Amino acid sequence: MRRHQYQTPAHFDAGQPGYLHLDPNQHMGGVSEYLLHRAKPYLPPWIVAAGTGILSLPANYMWNESAAAAVGLTLASLGLTAATWWAGKPTSHQRRLHSAITVAASTSWFTAAALAGPAAGPLPSLYLIGAPALAATWNIRQLLRVNPEGAGESADKGLLEKVGLAKTLVTSAKVQPNKAEFELQLPGGELTPDDVSKALPKLAGALRVAKNALRTTPDPDDSSRTTLTVVPNDLLKAGVPYPGPSHPGGSIADPIHVGIYEDGADMAMFFPGDPDAHRNAMHLLVMGMTGSGKSELGITTLDEVITRRDVIIWASDPAKAEQTLGPLLPALDWAALTVDDTKAMITALRAAIPARTSWLAKYGYKQWVPECAEIQADGSPGMPYLIGWFEEAAKTVRETDDDVFTGIGQEARSAGISLVVSMQRASHTQMSTDTRASLGSSAVCGVRDERDAQFALPDEALDAGAAPHVWKDKKPGYLYLVANGIPETFWATPGRAYLTPVEAITWAVVEFADVRAQCDPVTAKAAANAVGPAFTQRTRYPLPALPAEDGDDGEIYDQENAPMRYDYDRDPADDADDEDGWIDPDAELPPVEQVVEIAPPEIPPRTRVGKAEAKKIMTELLADFEAEGRTVVGPIDFMEFCDRFHRGRGWVSGQVAEMVGTGRLRETDEVGRYEIVPLQPVAA
Repeated sequence: MRRHQYQTPAHFDAGQPGYLHLDPNQHMGGVSEYLLHRAKPYLPPWIVAAGTGILSLPANYMWNESAAAAVGLTLASLGLTAATWWAGKPTSHQRRLHSAITVAASTSWFTAAALAGPAAGPLPSLYLIGAPALAATWNIRQLLRVNPEGAGESADKGLLEKVGLAKTLVTSAKVQPNKAEFELQLPGGELTPDDVSKALPKLAGALRVAKNALRTTPDPDDSSRTTLTVVPNDLLKAGVPYPGPSHPGGSIADPIHVGIYEDGADMAMFFPGDPDAHRNAMHLLVMGMTGSGKSELGITTLDEVITRRDVIIWASDPAKAEQTLGPLLPALDWAALTVDDTKAMITALRAAIPARTSWLAKYGYKQWVPECAEIQADGSPGMPYLIGWFEEAAKTVRETDDDVFTGIGQEARSAGISLVVSMQRASHTQMSTDTRASLGSSAVCGVRDERDAQFALPDEALDAGAAPHVWKDKKPGYLYLVANGIPETFWATPGRAYLTPVEAITWAVVEFADVRAQCDPVTAKAAANAVGPAFTQRTRYPLPALPAEDGDDGEIYDQENAPMRYDYDRDPADDADDEDGWIDPDAELPPVEQVVEIAPPEIPPRTRVGKAEAKKIMTELLADFEAEGRTVVGPIDFMEFCDRFHRGRGWVSGQVAEMVGTGRLRETDEVGRYEIVPLQPVAA
């Protein structure tokens, strides 16, 4: 805290210690200066009143009983009054009327005094009564203002008027460290909260802050009011290490903490629904371009989930396989790391929905609650919550159908299942609009442009100032969370996922192995009947072996005292079972013995054809497949041929759906595969 240097007052007699000498002249001068300073803001109306009376004397001397002067002064009086009324349009109605009345009364008296003399008739009385009264009204108006100096209000009005929000009033302000909230009262019938949202880019430029440093929150009960929030500094820049499980050994119904908001508040999501809170179960779309940190968000979320006692996870990543899910694999009930396994998992999920809903109905549950995972009254085992997590889902959609997740998204909530779909861009070419609509919730990291943001974020969040396209891939882990149980006021608030090291995941995988639930008999039976060995013989990954706990040596994750510690002195060669198990990274590479030249692929020419011709080609291709002896086909079989005619996967899927509708194809139990129905010969 800054300390001010003490200075000896000029009127202190240093020659007589302990004696304070007051100079009467200096004392009186100080009082006079103080009173003059306090009176200055209120003097202008009185100066104008006195000046009007004084100027009437020379005016009367020049224009006494002059007809021409009478006409000129009358026109000038009317003109000044009209100009005052016109100039007061941007102000409040009371100020405009007060100003016009003051000018009209003053100019009328001045005209009469200039023509007849200030002492003629009732003019002296009108002046002595009217001039002080008008001046006093302006003083009273000034005293009743919230801000007597008026500087702040003028500055606010000037700034808001500059960005197109004229007549908007700042009714209250709440200032916190690195955050300010302003309650705005909009002029009724002229501006709405949407106008404030459109003005945010200009307002950000005027305040010299980033665009996503501003956001608005409309008043749900009053469309003429909104809250403007300004966060000038980015406090998420440094990142926050994962602090450890928020509810170790708790229920999946407890909030899943995944990061922090820009004001330090915890960012949490809820998977199951809550009938008491009138909250539905969550289906989540995770979206972000390459390098935006969506995988970090997924790892942190799953690391929280595996510490809960009543949930199982079926996870898929056919694109990166173990690269993302690797450390979590021992904690997953089912990990699908190939396209075929992913198709089987989707089929099993579909089969599990009716089986699980029947079990819930049997025991009187309207939706999944934590009690479902406990042993039931008849001694039957409980049914844990199920999360189906699909990383890099774009590959899954490409290899199956763009509606592959639609049915699960529409039906799984009632079965105690949450669906999570993670991809870089949820455009209509990657995912059907029905699937996006069924997911409901979204966690959006940095995206390439504003159009991409519109695929995942609702209009309310975008209008309030959410702008993930500003981050792109420059701020990994930053996100907006729009999900069930998250207040709408947080939808446009930036947050950042925790930074979760591999050591923390390994610790959670081992520490909570005895806590985690196993797949229940109902779900297991439905999956086994649907996909057979793909489920019953699914790969189960062993728990990693942790080093012995000798003091602090070898302790991978210290839950009590984060951050994590790792033994950097350990020789990796010691972990090898034999000489072939260790590769020296500093060893020389063997000499090149052979160079293989790979010819560039031949790209067939693309020819654009009309829609009718393209449909004809689809019909011919189906006939060719049937002639080859195929009995089952899918959109992927048509893609190689239709790409030559500039037809995308979405169009092909639509044509396959038409073939199903006309009876030429028939659905099978396998996802994305359809049985060919032979054409019936026409009777002669």
